[in-house]
Amino acid sequence: MSEGLILAIDQGTTSSRAMLFDAAGRQRGTEQIELPQIYPQPGWVEHDAETIWADVETCCRRLIERAGASSIAAIGITNQRETTVLWDRATGKPIANAIVWQDRRTAATCAELRAEGLEEHVRHRTGLILDPYFSGTKLAWLLDNVPGARARAERGDLAFGTVDSFLLWRLTGGRVHATDATNAARTLLFDIRAQAWDETMLRRLRIPASLLPEVKDSAGLFGETDKALFGRAIPVTGIAGDQQAATVGQAAFEPGMIKSTYGTGCFVVLNTGEQLVTSRSGLLGTVAWRIGGKVTYALEGSIFVAGAAVQWLRDGLRLIRTAAETEALARSVEDTGGVYMVPAFVGLGAPWWDPEARGALLGLTRDSGPAEIARATLEAIAYQTRDLFDAMARDGAPAPRALKVDGGLVRNDWAMQFLADILDLAVERPAETETTALGAAALAGLGIGFYPSFDALSAQWRLDRRFDPSMPAERREALTRGWADAVQRVLSPARRDAFRA
Repeated sequence: MSEGLILAIDQGTTSSRAMLFDAAGRQRGTEQIELPQIYPQPGWVEHDAETIWADVETCCRRLIERAGASSIAAIGITNQRETTVLWDRATGKPIANAIVWQDRRTAATCAELRAEGLEEHVRHRTGLILDPYFSGTKLAWLLDNVPGARARAERGDLAFGTVDSFLLWRLTGGRVHATDATNAARTLLFDIRAQAWDETMLRRLRIPASLLPEVKDSAGLFGETDKALFGRAIPVTGIAGDQQAATVGQAAFEPGMIKSTYGTGCFVVLNTGEQLVTSRSGLLGTVAWRIGGKVTYALEGSIFVAGAAVQWLRDGLRLIRTAAETEALARSVEDTGGVYMVPAFVGLGAPWWDPEARGALLGLTRDSGPAEIARATLEAIAYQTRDLFDAMARDGAPAPRALKVDGGLVRNDWAMQFLADILDLAVERPAETETTALGAAALAGLGIGFYPSFDALSAQWRLDRRFDPSMPAERREALTRGWADAVQRVLSPARRDAFRA
């Protein structure tokens, strides 16, 4: 199929989008609606899942009305991965706000599971670690804290899913309760070796199996949209979590290829092929995609706050009016004057995994101003990425030849050059930076034969700009030593002692 368009739904942490792509992988239309964040108390982050659905439906309708329903060959979905939704099977309505991946309310539960000796089981079966980041403990919290939820779940009246699963349910009029292997792999509940739900974790968290979606390949037929939605039934043929979709969009199909996405957080994904790497350095073994029943694995490092730190400069400190202003501010000073920003607003992710850490601006003097703080914020994103690369090296991963980058932040040339300098590695920015949506479209296209192969998708990837490192090694190492000291200052006492040991 060379005619028609693929509709990609990209439901993220801060917005819901729909985009159209043609057979050459070019954008042919986009709609986006910003998603309000809900902060009930410190460390808690929620979304209104009904708002998510309404915004996704609106974005899709606008594009389909312009393009014509008959031109849409298929739909692909990509999503914020660990965000947890629990809904009523009869009405399709969520019974509570969705608990967002950034939420830390289940830190005590994770500590209990760790004390019970479940960490090694979790690491071996799921590739993950015991952290509030993942969906399983969030689902258990909803069952325990929403009045009547556990009894309703045990009767089979409720359904659980990550955002992709909830959207698929609503798109198909409640006929399909499914997810793909990449999203299932982020729940703490899925054995990524056996590709099956893990009975040990279900039993320990008291989660009825009837709540769970069917796990399918990332490309293939999931179902068709309700005809009443868009005027005709449209097949949904691709689903992947946002970071896996971005890996596809970056055409990182060969083992050893690596990409990093800079959105709300930062996520570095290294393709490890058929080999599942069990990290001992704070990284995650995960599913890159499953196609034709064959699993490709990845090693991933997850940073909770990247672009969200720039958003905080805008909305919290009101130092800037737009994110783009940070580039000029960073260029306006030679350095930060010793200022370091550690953006641990919701704890620290890989490789630290410290839910109790909190953000800090360190090294401030009377001379510190908006330019130094803005530059320190951009630098922090590069330092955190370097931490992930160092962890991958400790796990024995091969040194990459270049880092492919995507996400909103990569439009900032200064930040990308600093990233290349701190990593001492070439950074490649693609012509199409919306690779998450592109990856969802690619999977949907593979699922329906719109795109014939990975090779065809690789041929479409185009370079916009390459940033080569130019910083002297002595300066690079001095800056990263300062960063390491700053991180030590915000770690909780228990994690600080663990890393010293």
